[in-house]
Amino acid sequence: MLSFIFGLVLFLGIHSISIFAESLRDRLAAKNLIAWKGFYALISIMGVILIGKGYAELRLEPTLIYVTPFWFRHITYLVMLPAMILFVAPYFPGRIGQFIKHPQLMAVKLWAISHLLVNGMLADVILFGSFIIWAILDIISMKKREPRPIPRLKVSKINDLISVVIGIALAVVMIFFLHGKLIGMPLLG
Repeated sequence: MLSFIFGLVLFLGIHSISIFAESLRDRLAAKNLIAWKGFYALISIMGVILIGKGYAELRLEPTLIYVTPFWFRHITYLVMLPAMILFVAPYFPGRIGQFIKHPQLMAVKLWAISHLLVNGMLADVILFGSFIIWAILDIISMKKREPRPIPRLKVSKINDLISVVIGIALAVVMIFFLHGKLIGMPLLG
């Protein structure tokens, strides 16, 4: 459990710098942007590895919190499709990003909520619950702070189509191939 929690603290902690210490983040980035991005990536990767290791260990001795009906799986599949589309939407500016202010954070919330619908073990509740709380805190903090000047690509309708196609492709690849290999839980079969 320790590596799991430490991984969550590392991953969500580094992703929370703008929430709780924006001036620190700005100072570090101003001193050396490449070093800051490298540090950010390193801590994120370490967090993901520890989360994965700890989650795998916790699955060996699961603690059941709740059970949901089997058909909730279908809801999760349906919710994950727009989550995948929203996750890639910021990289292809279109009307999706204009309609939904923070599409990637919305994707994280949809991912976490949909997975809580079908996973009732203690590790699942901690993992997905942590991400929901983090995404909500991040959205609240974004509403309170000045928007950052970020170079934007031109908004285009074709970018929405690109987001949808890539999002669907990611969902298909995850369902048929990656979820079983990466997470150890095949979705079909």
